[in-house]
Amino acid sequence: MAKLIPDGRLDSMLGILTNCTSISVCSTQPTTRTEAVTTYMLATKTITSANFTLADDSTVGRKATTDVHSAISITNSGTAQHIAGTDGTNLLWVTTCTSQSLTAGGTVTIPAFALKLADAA
Repeated sequence: MAKLIPDGRLDSMLGILTNCTSISVCSTQPTTRTEAVTTYMLATKTITSANFTLADDSTVGRKATTDVHSAISITNSGTAQHIAGTDGTNLLWVTTCTSQSLTAGGTVTIPAFALKLADAA
């Protein structure tokens, strides 16, 4: 018997992940919201779920692709290693990024990327 998770259910799960109020560039992998928005935060930007587009992924299942976020003000100097999405109380997701040195007072761009959920297997 085949396994199935309908696209609508996968989209509901992605909806939780994309219900962000901010996206942060971090110097190391945060494991809590506080680490993402304070402890390891180098730059942050306010976003909403409207900054994500849901679609089929040709190899995995479903994906939520974020917009490009340009000219984000860098608050703290350090080496960017991770990007984190948070809401008012939770760390929603963390992903890696290209390691690069950031200097306070400059700006950084977060390119588009996708959060993916696989079809049932």
